[in-house]
Amino acid sequence: MSGAATIDRATGERRGGPGPRRSPFARLRRGYDTYWYAYAMIAPVVVVLGVLVLYPLAKGFYLTFTDADSLNSARTIGVNHIDATYKFVGLDNYKDILWGPTAYDRFWSHFVWTIVWTVACVTLHYTIGLGLALLLNRKTRGRTFYRLLLVLPWAVPTFVTVFGWRFMLADGGIINSALEAVHLPQPLWLEDTFWQRFAAIMVNTWCGVPFMMLSLLGGLQSIDTSLYEAADMDGATARQRFWYVTLPGLRPVSSTVVLLGVIWTFNQFAVIFLLFGNTAPDAQILVTWAYYLGFGQQPRDYAQSAAYGILLLSVLVVFTSLYRRWLNRDDQRLAI
Repeated sequence: MSGAATIDRATGERRGGPGPRRSPFARLRRGYDTYWYAYAMIAPVVVVLGVLVLYPLAKGFYLTFTDADSLNSARTIGVNHIDATYKFVGLDNYKDILWGPTAYDRFWSHFVWTIVWTVACVTLHYTIGLGLALLLNRKTRGRTFYRLLLVLPWAVPTFVTVFGWRFMLADGGIINSALEAVHLPQPLWLEDTFWQRFAAIMVNTWCGVPFMMLSLLGGLQSIDTSLYEAADMDGATARQRFWYVTLPGLRPVSSTVVLLGVIWTFNQFAVIFLLFGNTAPDAQILVTWAYYLGFGQQPRDYAQSAAYGILLLSVLVVFTSLYRRWLNRDDQRLAI
């Protein structure tokens, strides 16, 4: 049988067959001896990720099972050190958030608004970004200038952009002044709940479209032009070329940027916080509400804030898994 050990009759030596089994420690040691340089190169990255990501995540996960707040946590006042007195409470924080008497006002209302916010923003990011990418993909005069101009909202720091919009949306800002000049109603952008949410989606769309546009523009330029030539020879219309050549060609890029867009928008802290601060409780998404619980009130509820963070992470992990599974199943269907 192939691969089995045999004995040479002349010399009596054992030939063929599997070699001696190595222990896991021996295999690890052999791999380290062979690739020690690679381990040395990634070691600083592992240390940084462990300090900045893994330890805070583990610490936050532990706090979700306690009743920790700013009154019972360890702290130093002057020369006096006060030890932590919070205790283990199991799953009480999760039960209170999901099924407690104030669950709708504290979690579910913000969760629904976060979903609406994410879907609206990502949809606008993709559709507007795709439209601009299609325009910039054409050979037109001044195309480089238009690209630089449309990238500016993404190049400017987010806090500068949001503060600029906040000044423009204020009661005496340029937007309401322009509406007043043409005798149109002047919404309370920063005061009324509906207009606060509308303003948040508008500002985040302004900030997020350039990234989507650049990504999709790169995808458009990677599509083989012979496909369009073949479609023209077959008499395909512009709409048919878009549906049957452009969109399938953008599928790899689209699937990635949509996933990134959902994750970034779901956790978009800067736009909501800088635009409204703590003045718009009904316009807060989950991540800003978690920040408010942990740092925007007294006493600071560290345990509940950490529990919100773990719930946010869980929602994104579940969504990412289902999204990737749907894409893989769709790819298998197209391959058949």
